[in-house]
Amino acid sequence: MEKIPAVETAKALMTEAVAWSVMKWLREKKMVRKTADQANAALDQLNQDVKDRWPDRVRTAYDSLTVQRVDGAARNQHKATSVLIDPQALLIAKKVKEADEEAYRARMVAEETFDEAEKKLSTALAREGCRQAIHSWELHEKAIGKAEALIPLA
Repeated sequence: MEKIPAVETAKALMTEAVAWSVMKWLREKKMVRKTADQANAALDQLNQDVKDRWPDRVRTAYDSLTVQRVDGAARNQHKATSVLIDPQALLIAKKVKEADEEAYRARMVAEETFDEAEKKLSTALAREGCRQAIHSWELHEKAIGKAEALIPLA
């Protein structure tokens, strides 16, 4: 997977931001948020572009793993009950789904940390949010790499 400029820019900014003072954070927080949002959007777009190039059997297997909440209980949502899902493709798709979910959870943790840092005007929390954001992007890149590996499977 090649480097994504928006993500590399965000990583560099977050690495620099770890050393910022409270005043610098107050001045730059909107720019930090915007840069992080751009990195997340770029990763989301690349992720979708990669998955759009998957063979149908892999896409069907991945889609079958979508969990939908119904009455407080998680249930697997199958697009069509008549579609037979390739067991090997399902096993591979589960690994990508797990990587996607890990990256998503890391992203939410980073966003919650930034929100808390903003409420408390805490540079310590903001610094931790920077580290968490970088970690979440690395996990997302790793998940995309796993997804890319499935493209040649035809």
